[in-house]
Amino acid sequence: MNEWLSRTELLLGKDKLEFLKEKNVLVAGLGGVGAYAAENICRAGIGKMTIVDGDRVIESNINRQLIALHSTKGKSKAELMKSRLLDINSELELKTINRYIYDNEMEELLTTEFDYVIDAIDTLSPKFHLILAALTQGIPLVSSMGAGAKADPTKVVVSDISKSYNCNLAKVLRKKLHQHSIRRGFKVVFSSELPEPDAVLPEEGQNKKSIVGTISYMPPLFGCICAGVVVRDLLNLE
Repeated sequence: MNEWLSRTELLLGKDKLEFLKEKNVLVAGLGGVGAYAAENICRAGIGKMTIVDGDRVIESNINRQLIALHSTKGKSKAELMKSRLLDINSELELKTINRYIYDNEMEELLTTEFDYVIDAIDTLSPKFHLILAALTQGIPLVSSMGAGAKADPTKVVVSDISKSYNCNLAKVLRKKLHQHSIRRGFKVVFSSELPEPDAVLPEEGQNKKSIVGTISYMPPLFGCICAGVVVRDLLNLE
């Protein structure tokens, strides 16, 4: 085992590390949540990953996103994350998709044999279709709900989607899933804290996302917890 994983081996044991090395994880979305999820998956010793994001770093990302720096403005999030992950683990089998994945492409995306999917997409329609495709194909999934307009890290919860509350994104997502007779069946990371109403600017125009206020530590916390769900589920840890 590589020396950089010696502390992980001390915690988990050699057999579990070898097991993780054979696993393949998809991380969709590399923003405030997804980049931290991807990095923690890599640092845990997962041997195969696919990362997906078509965005580039903008200045407003800097308050919360792992790869967002003044020096990285305008650069591809997927390419920045690729360099970072391979600098952590040069033996990582990494596929990078540096483009927007459309709703009707989600099933094709999941034709690769993934052992787990992390949904860190922040736009409703592709998020919904990724979840639907994963559930249809029986691939384990953890989905990040809204980390914006929240500030209390002690209120972050992991549960089945059916038990989520006080989250506007989860509410809308549950409604769309109900239309497909899906009411439960995958884990979500959400905050039970009531959102700060003044932290949300209304949408402007068709297909525009709301601008939601965020604090530095909340999206990273969601990402770290998503990674923890994946590793613990793969290893069947209680």
